[in-house]
Amino acid sequence: MCSYGGGDVDDWYDDSDTDDHAEDTGDDRHHQQGARNSDLDLDDEDRTFLFPDTWGAAPTRKEKDIQGIQWERLAITREWYRQTRLQEYKNYENIPNSGEEAAEECKQTEKDGMYYEFRKNTRSVKSTILHFQLRNLVWATSKHDVYLMSHYSVLHWSALSGVDTELMNVQGHVAPKEKHPGSLLEGFSQTKVSTMAVKDNLLVAGGFQGELICKHLDREGISFCCRTSHDDNALTNAIEIFNTSSGAVHFMASSNDNGVRDYDMERFQLCNHFQFDCPVNASPFGYFF
Repeated sequence: MCSYGGGDVDDWYDDSDTDDHAEDTGDDRHHQQGARNSDLDLDDEDRTFLFPDTWGAAPTRKEKDIQGIQWERLAITREWYRQTRLQEYKNYENIPNSGEEAAEECKQTEKDGMYYEFRKNTRSVKSTILHFQLRNLVWATSKHDVYLMSHYSVLHWSALSGVDTELMNVQGHVAPKEKHPGSLLEGFSQTKVSTMAVKDNLLVAGGFQGELICKHLDREGISFCCRTSHDDNALTNAIEIFNTSSGAVHFMASSNDNGVRDYDMERFQLCNHFQFDCPVNASPFGYFF
């Protein structure tokens, strides 16, 4: 058990903010690789004691750590740990020195602005991301609605009730209930989700082998399934749901086969297929097309 000094564990459980500030946002959406809680070499008893499952804004107002790490009870300081991480961790780069070159070209921003105010952090629901280059597997569609991938389940978690609800499980067999031209009626099994998008009661998940699974959140079952490509490297990189200039709802999906495909979400028909010299890894696409 780690030695500690000062502070009461109960201070880290702050229920007073839950109701009074339910309308406020508070998600820290910046996930970093490298130094993590697991790197602190703690046993289960220490970890439970030092990292409570849920805590609110009151501790952070007392200059406590936003991640819930109680540094005063550890043998190392936050400053030392951060400095060690900066020295030892190497960022992954597809293009050498791209970070330094971008910093020279981009406008420098001030770092003292208040962009969000922390309200609550919880470890009661956890996302699982199979590879560090995967993106958009956690979505916040409102100030208290979060959609995330947890193993083979797509979950909705409410910051108001603290309840998570399974919307879709792709571990077994998934097949569409609706009939649309081009839909793969036999569906998929054991789908590994690489990216997803959630917007306006619509959910689209993309898989490692080019799978696309579409679901209306206000309807039972799956609406549409298709495979974008049978290419050996057809992993779905990114998906965006957007409104066209005419007001129609579309989604775009980019894959490692260098393609970006535009689908109409009313009939789930392929409208455009753009081909590039290399894979497109990021959205938004609607801004460009």
